[in-house]
Amino acid sequence: MKRKLSQKHLVSLCTITILLLVLAIWTIWGNTALMVNTITIASSRIPPAFSGFRIAQVSDLHNAEFGKDNSELLQMLSKTMPDIIVITGDLVDAQHTDMDIALNFVNEAAQIAPIYYVTGNHEASLPQYDKLRTGLEKIGATVLEDKAIQVRHNGEKITLIGLSDPDFTIKGDMFGEVPVMANTKLKTLADPENSYTVLLSHRPELFETYVDCNVDLVFSGHAHGGQFRLPYIGGLIAPNQGLFPKYDAGLYTDGTTNMVVSRGIGNSIIPFRFNNRPEIILVELSLKNDVSLLFAPK
Repeated sequence: MKRKLSQKHLVSLCTITILLLVLAIWTIWGNTALMVNTITIASSRIPPAFSGFRIAQVSDLHNAEFGKDNSELLQMLSKTMPDIIVITGDLVDAQHTDMDIALNFVNEAAQIAPIYYVTGNHEASLPQYDKLRTGLEKIGATVLEDKAIQVRHNGEKITLIGLSDPDFTIKGDMFGEVPVMANTKLKTLADPENSYTVLLSHRPELFETYVDCNVDLVFSGHAHGGQFRLPYIGGLIAPNQGLFPKYDAGLYTDGTTNMVVSRGIGNSIIPFRFNNRPEIILVELSLKNDVSLLFAPK
């Protein structure tokens, strides 16, 4: 009887060991298996010349490297054939900053497509941020610090707005100051001609503010996909959102406002992810034909 029990215990122990080993291998693979997620955004407000326009998003790199000198990341980014590349904050990590990794990546990425960059909370904590910004501008990246510009393509335009991370101005949000500040900035930067507006902003938790300001499309990051993704539930925890974050990854829509939240690429305080592969996001704009316009009064 004792022998049978020992055999059962041995089988159980072997089974558990194998399962733990498989889980460990799968988790390691899931932290290094970079992928591309493609999202199509359709709107009747998109100018016809921008139908088919491709925007690649890189977020929360945190000094990570995929391949030597980020060769794997750059190759995958190149294959998306973007018209522009947007970097939505935390290009570096304030706790273990490597400026060379960040600038070398952007320098190579700029050979693929024009780069537009906004800061994240880690840049706001970075003593060398001025050096980073100067390096990015020398490379030719457009640094959008509470700034709006016009992006032109085949004779038509869209408005591209970049918001600096709130931590540059306010640490914390005890009295709801951050949404008010973001609202004020966005309404100041809005195009008076009401062109299709794309916003780069690190913080997805401000989605209601973006909706209130009638932004058409938002690119965001910061949440790291909730770090640990649970089946049927989603992300477990995210900065500034806490447990079971509402905006952790993917596409969110409210009225005419769409927000794309990247799971990001690197890690920071928590050094690994679970069920949460790093990603590049590719958004393709598509002109949505509004049938009601065919019958509008001339």
